[in-house]
Amino acid sequence: MKLVFAGTPEVAVPALDALIASDRHEVAAVVTRPDAPAGRGRRLVASPVAERAEEAGIEVLKPVRPRDEDFLARLREIAPDCCPVVAYGALLPKVALDVPARGWVNLHFSLLPAWRGAAPVQHAVMAGDEVTGASTFLIEEGLDSGPVYGVLTEEVRPTDTSGDLLTRLAFAGAGLLAATMDGIEDGTLHAVPQPVEGVTLAPKISVEDAQVQWSAPALRVDRVVRGCTPAPGAWTLFRGERLKLVQAVPVLDRTDLAPGELSVGKNNVYAGTGSHAVELLWVQPQGKKPMRAADWARGVRIAHGELLGL
Repeated sequence: MKLVFAGTPEVAVPALDALIASDRHEVAAVVTRPDAPAGRGRRLVASPVAERAEEAGIEVLKPVRPRDEDFLARLREIAPDCCPVVAYGALLPKVALDVPARGWVNLHFSLLPAWRGAAPVQHAVMAGDEVTGASTFLIEEGLDSGPVYGVLTEEVRPTDTSGDLLTRLAFAGAGLLAATMDGIEDGTLHAVPQPVEGVTLAPKISVEDAQVQWSAPALRVDRVVRGCTPAPGAWTLFRGERLKLVQAVPVLDRTDLAPGELSVGKNNVYAGTGSHAVELLWVQPQGKKPMRAADWARGVRIAHGELLGL
């Protein structure tokens, strides 16, 4: 089939690579978000998908809005059979959805209808899911509600951050998306409507959502830290400034600390929660690089009984 691939971040690159490598399909063009400012100089930088497409000699389309008439006209000229999508980052209007004969097919990183929305992997980690996965589905105008072509499952490991899990799903999902394109082309794969029960939503995690509540149990603190790593980054206040929590693990045999209370040993830093303590392993003070929590604690000279969250 002739394909136009839509995607933007690094997590979409494995799927693009799988389709480029396929001997059954032609990636005629790529649709991605416009160049965005990055780094201290805030210079405009192309998306990872755009960079990969340009390396492969594939035409790149960067509409400000996917309803822009110039973009729609070019899409109609290309006349793709199908448009596979991975983390494109913009809602597709019906006028665009109607262009490819076999529609737009999205690779979504959850077992639909669970975790519909922008941050399915983060929500799966934060909710303590033991199993998640990826789904390919036909895009409709609703939020991730279209009929499903295929799924794969993936274990959520006890120490997984959302970044760890998303990386595994990106590579496994690339194969699923390529297989879905094959099945659509040869007519062996048919989309099945999603169940009406079991719908959960996964809106984007805000900076406010990533603030650690020390009155919560240690298990919840652990999930928030892992679920918000690498972005937007779990955080707390320390002496009125934000302190990012990069890695923290529950310590089941320590219950002597009040919520947020710090205890510093020679090589360990503990913080109290609503249940048992967590050990802070890596932190990132405001304006600095990540560092070992013990090194941070020595530098700031934590007083006895000093609290996080203030």
